[in-house]
Amino acid sequence: MSYLIVVAHPDDEVLGAGATIHKLSANKKEVHVCILSGLAEARQFRPETEKLQKDMNTSLELLGVKKIYTGAFPNIELNTVPHIKLVQFIEKAIIETNADTIFTHHPADLNNDHLHTSLACQAAVRLFQRREDVNPIKDFLYMEVPSATEWSLNKGMNTFEPNTFIEVGEESIDKKIEALSLYEGVMRDYPHPRSPEVIKGLAAYRGGQSGLQYAEAFESVFRRIV
Repeated sequence: MSYLIVVAHPDDEVLGAGATIHKLSANKKEVHVCILSGLAEARQFRPETEKLQKDMNTSLELLGVKKIYTGAFPNIELNTVPHIKLVQFIEKAIIETNADTIFTHHPADLNNDHLHTSLACQAAVRLFQRREDVNPIKDFLYMEVPSATEWSLNKGMNTFEPNTFIEVGEESIDKKIEALSLYEGVMRDYPHPRSPEVIKGLAAYRGGQSGLQYAEAFESVFRRIV
């Protein structure tokens, strides 16, 4: 199996699925990351571009990511980009990685870029229905990004409802926190949702929900079993 994490910004992949990425790669699974707005120009406390790229590469190398696809779409302006351009960028990553399991943002996320990434990914995962040479998708999942997904202020949309729990264990959670700390300016002090205490606490809570030793939670919205 090949896994692809599709996100809006550098660090979203770690916040949403960092421990799962570490567990999968440790078990010799191929995990790839596709980031639409790789420069994250509007980010508060953003380091210089060269440092941001170094942070991203170091963080994802720690987690065992095989390949990173980085787009240059504008930060907090994905709503201004033609939808088809976002879709085609994701489709290219799907084709090159031969991915059959894809994770992305929940569409009710507070962050507008996360919403448009999710919408584009929803369209891109149908590529196998249009091209016989594309690997059919097996599972499509939404993830939760602390400090964004939990807000869910738009009550006109369904909120994140986890139905898939991946046991990651304490070691992978610690690796997730370490990988996040490699991104300059991302981590915050407790009780911020991006503090080490809350990230580990959320994994403990999700594990408690599902009878697992620390877990990351996802919402599976499309699954094919053949």
